[in-house]
Amino acid sequence: MSKEKNGAPVGKLLFALAFMLVFPPLILFSAGNYLWVEGWIFSLWLTVFCMTVIIYLYVKSPALFAERFKMPGSKGQKKWDIFVTIFLGLGFFCWIIIMPLDAQRFRWTMSFPLWAKIAGGLLLLPAQYLFTRSFMDNPYASGLVRIQSDRKQHVVSTGVYGFVRHPMYLGAAFLFIGAPLLMGSLFGLALGLLLTLLLAARSAGEEKMLVNELDGYEDYKKKVKYRLVPFIW
Repeated sequence: MSKEKNGAPVGKLLFALAFMLVFPPLILFSAGNYLWVEGWIFSLWLTVFCMTVIIYLYVKSPALFAERFKMPGSKGQKKWDIFVTIFLGLGFFCWIIIMPLDAQRFRWTMSFPLWAKIAGGLLLLPAQYLFTRSFMDNPYASGLVRIQSDRKQHVVSTGVYGFVRHPMYLGAAFLFIGAPLLMGSLFGLALGLLLTLLLAARSAGEEKMLVNELDGYEDYKKKVKYRLVPFIW
């Protein structure tokens, strides 16, 4: 299918939507329990949320839709970030798999109390909000660390970018903590914390690039003092 809508390939949209359908069967198959309530809650939340964002970007921001599909090693990406991007992708896949293996199939972790699972489910709400608003507020929210000179990138300081400089990473932190709490996996929680620390380290390299190569970012840092966690860091 070669037709495009607003410059965004239809084939990529269909591929992205189809790929999201992999998550529910992958999680439940790994769990070995197709009646696992927490697995259904998380997998359906993740699928619907991701599909909603994909469709939104395709319709409202086709340039960002295309940007999010750029592969590691694309023009302008910092060389160190190529390895970080690949590691994050592999880490996310392992994280998705290890939670149902831990919580259900092999039961390496003793069952979490109900309050912890509820707290984990509630943490998915700010994760969803921060991801969604980041895409809505910032048309340059690339998945790669690069200056988008081809898209005339400029500093965005409104919306969620008005209280932390990396709101999407904060949303990822809520996701990486909330999902394993919901599903009852200590191994998933440990890996999620490691991925969060990697994102925090990535933000340091990303900010060095932005200060050196993006006009106005130094002033933005003075205006929005917190990199990732409001009132703390």
